[in-house]
Amino acid sequence: MKNRIISSIILVLIFVPFILKGDIYFTGLILTVGLIAFKELFDLKLKKKKLSLLIEILAYLAVGFLILNNYQSKEFVLVLDYRILTFLIFIFMIPLVLVGNNEKYNLQDALYLLGSVLFIGLSFNLVILIRNYSINHFIYFVVITFFTDIFAFFTGKLIGKNKLAEYISPNKTIEGFIGGTIVGTFAGINYYFAVINSQALFIPVFIATFTLSLIGQIGDLIFSQIKRYYQQKDFSNLIPGHGGILDLFDSLIFVIITSILFISIL
Repeated sequence: MKNRIISSIILVLIFVPFILKGDIYFTGLILTVGLIAFKELFDLKLKKKKLSLLIEILAYLAVGFLILNNYQSKEFVLVLDYRILTFLIFIFMIPLVLVGNNEKYNLQDALYLLGSVLFIGLSFNLVILIRNYSINHFIYFVVITFFTDIFAFFTGKLIGKNKLAEYISPNKTIEGFIGGTIVGTFAGINYYFAVINSQALFIPVFIATFTLSLIGQIGDLIFSQIKRYYQQKDFSNLIPGHGGILDLFDSLIFVIITSILFISIL
């Protein structure tokens, strides 16, 4: 617990100035964090099967390209560029023919890399785009995630008795899930009306905030299931008390990608 608290304080001191500064400084930080997150996901694959150095380099370049896509935009516009998707499909599918050896590189490898690149690249790209669009909205999503996570943890510790998903994450409880959702929703709504728009309609804001709080916790469980499948306790040991980047940002990633469903009404 001590290491977790110290790490959290250090992370706040690092991230807050970059969030406030924005622009190329924040973009650079998120690019770095995103590449580390991809490495953690990629390393799970590499522990089971070594891939060629060229494939690894192409994967990292593809992730970096996606994270930086349209990074200077100040407007939040959802545009799917099929040229990018086609390019990525070619990158990971063509080697199936060039390598010509399923032991070295097969369809499962290609789909794992394609899915990982798209997931990490688009997720961290959205982090940049939302911060560019509105720092207040970005902090709103962080507030929901933070208060949901912290109160799910403490509620579960204090009164948690009924397991939520014991096979996936033995320490999570139904009581913690409910406590985190209540406090995360309450904190998010209060921040929204105090900082973003005091005249907004309550019901849409409540629905959005409540849903994001739920999704953040589901995202946590999804990443826990990934670790369970690969028999990993943490994605890495980069951050004492937390684990890896993906252990730290698991809930926020899903809050951010779900936020695009509500951004037009918020």
